[in-house]
Amino acid sequence: MLKKFQWLNDGVAMPGIDFSEMENWIARVAADHDRIVGEVSYIFCDDPKIIEVNRKFLNHDYFTDIITFDTSRGKLIGGDMFISLDTVRTNADLVGEPYDKELRRVIIHGILHLCGINDKGPGEREIMEAHENAALALLSLNNR
Repeated sequence: MLKKFQWLNDGVAMPGIDFSEMENWIARVAADHDRIVGEVSYIFCDDPKIIEVNRKFLNHDYFTDIITFDTSRGKLIGGDMFISLDTVRTNADLVGEPYDKELRRVIIHGILHLCGINDKGPGEREIMEAHENAALALLSLNNR
């Protein structure tokens, strides 16, 4: 039987986060969006790997913090998510947020995509950010 969550690393050290806490949080956020978590893989990588994936699979020639490959079916969400820890750190510095908070934002960003929330069209980025902030607030409540 496959695990529901896989936490993998490719060319980088595994981030020091509580994966059990992340899994419970992700399941809660998914449930809040009327979804059930199926098989989800996170692959933590560096900028050279993320641009390789972006070029190979999406024909995009730029760095990004996360690439989500969606295998969801109906309410059962699943997919593979590549996260560049280099870009997460760069973005955290740019927006003045702690690295750990930015990493959690990116982790849940991928799940929100699997739940059907987009961020490319007019007004969608603000909607995504609102959902990210609501999810991060849930995590903050659990850490008090």
